[in-house]
Amino acid sequence: MRADKYFLAGRSIPSRRHYPRVETPSGVWIYWNCEGRDDTSRVRDLSLGGLFVETAEARDLDATVKLDFLVQEGQIRAEAVVRHAKPGSGLGLRFTALTEEDGPRLTALMTRLRSSSEPRTK
Repeated sequence: MRADKYFLAGRSIPSRRHYPRVETPSGVWIYWNCEGRDDTSRVRDLSLGGLFVETAEARDLDATVKLDFLVQEGQIRAEAVVRHAKPGSGLGLRFTALTEEDGPRLTALMTRLRSSSEPRTK
């Protein structure tokens, strides 16, 4: 991450219940690195506080994860920590850092996901 990243760690980060989660379509993927290993995974759900990624790979709780979203909104890079692990299913990650440039793109991604998940009227 570049030196101009915006750290969320210095703030009080509320529990995930303060950030509504949005289920993601199968087209939302991330490239990520944790404990020296790279992987690409589908994002199952996402909020402004974190995300759940599908992976069979186990990771230690509190391990640092570097994320690169592979989405149409453009480059979104973030750092997160492993907060929850479901063996064979995936990892719950909480964001800890996001660049100032990437914050608006994450917000745009959330807006797109919310609009695509809302029921459509005829």
